[in-house]
Amino acid sequence: MRWWDIEPVLTLERELFPEDAWSPGMFWSELAHARGPGASRRYVVAELSRGRPEGEPPEEPADEPGRTARRRIVGYAGLAASGGLGDVQTIAAAPDLWGTGLGARLLTELLQHATAFECEEVLLEVRVDNKRAQRLYERFGFEPIGFRRGYYQPGNVDALVMRLRMQGIEING
Repeated sequence: MRWWDIEPVLTLERELFPEDAWSPGMFWSELAHARGPGASRRYVVAELSRGRPEGEPPEEPADEPGRTARRRIVGYAGLAASGGLGDVQTIAAAPDLWGTGLGARLLTELLQHATAFECEEVLLEVRVDNKRAQRLYERFGFEPIGFRRGYYQPGNVDALVMRLRMQGIEING
């Protein structure tokens, strides 16, 4: 993820998490820690090509560096790492791509970066009412270890805390 991805990511963020969507400042802050020798974050986006209808001229570049008008961000994910501990900060996929494996690919990418950051374990929080996401994390070997009461605000929804011990796991996409 780069700075020019923030606006399209925010559009998807607001669609998926209308009550507790991240602010632009939160993404800017995270990306500030994703570059350079002391980087402690890794944020990725998934893009889908929109294609060009037959007979239409080649597309014009969009306003954003490295991006064209016919590409759409369909998912994003972020990881923070420090002292051997990784924390999945966010992971999201466009609703029209649920069930396609996109979430698994994003999580695989984060876990590969957790390995590069030499994380011994990775934690995450997931809404207690998000069973679909919980099943994804369980498939990857995450185990429930506790709750954070009222973690998601303003809805006052509890979070299930899950942990994956990285020793001896194989990350395949």
